[in-house]
Amino acid sequence: MRPPELFYGIDLGGTKIELVACDAALQVVYRRRIATPHQDFDTLLAALAGLVLAADAELGTCAPLGLGIPGIIDAASGAHLSTNVPALCGRQLLPALRAQLRRGVVMGNDCQCFALSEAHGGAAAGQPSMLGLILGTGAGAGYCADGLLLAGRQGVLGEWGHWPLAPALLARHGLPPWPCGCGASACLERYLSGRGVSALHQHLSGQAGASAAQLAERRAAGDAAAQAVYALHLELLGAAIATLVLAYDPHVIVLGGGLSRLPHLYRELPAAIAPHLLSGLRPPPILPPMFGDAGGARGAALLARQAGTHLVTEHA
Repeated sequence: MRPPELFYGIDLGGTKIELVACDAALQVVYRRRIATPHQDFDTLLAALAGLVLAADAELGTCAPLGLGIPGIIDAASGAHLSTNVPALCGRQLLPALRAQLRRGVVMGNDCQCFALSEAHGGAAAGQPSMLGLILGTGAGAGYCADGLLLAGRQGVLGEWGHWPLAPALLARHGLPPWPCGCGASACLERYLSGRGVSALHQHLSGQAGASAAQLAERRAAGDAAAQAVYALHLELLGAAIATLVLAYDPHVIVLGGGLSRLPHLYRELPAAIAPHLLSGLRPPPILPPMFGDAGGARGAALLARQAGTHLVTEHA
């Protein structure tokens, strides 16, 4: 019997790599996660290829692959710049992975893959426009209009994590302009991502080592220091999202990444956004993801299904 038509999608993040296999209706029929290896490019390449070949063996197929990658790709050279996966920087993953796997492989930005997934059968299905906002190891976004992913001339539409935090907010809270792996300083993801929450805690308390998840648990238990961290985070995040609303005016915003699991964001973000908008404007609904905090893997599988369209960034 011929195996069913399947499409693989991989979401490559700073913390984990997730592979899913989707059927033609984009239903996830297989899922595997591993920790992201940070040693070097060859170790990362072997981990990605190993995930795919293990899926082939278990599913009895050789499916095309879509890949969601953090950061940007130099349009001329195909080399990556990724602050959250340093092993990628300066390397060309796509041709290396194609040579290893001997199949069709297409690639897009991880945040854009997340947005595409949530716009197709997800929390933003049927919406005229949406922003898929990732708050995980880093911070970024993807924008869809009428279900179509808009990536921009160089594929960087939604690279919101590398917009600068407003100088007035830095000054108000005595925050330093922390350097970013992209080469700039005071980038939003340095303050708003999961690692940003930890950095804010260290800045306020002088104590290092607490993760965003640990601080969320302490906040819920009434810990004053954790509550102060998340109050500051909420203020900074509200101001930043207001800028996104003014730039893109989305009908809905869907949160992704590890911080999307924090229930207080859905209750409290609209009030944190509103003071930073022009008079008469309202924040859009802030929604949790339908496909979990790592829905980008499903979106990457959708890229594989749509292979050959202008939405896919490829380098020979």
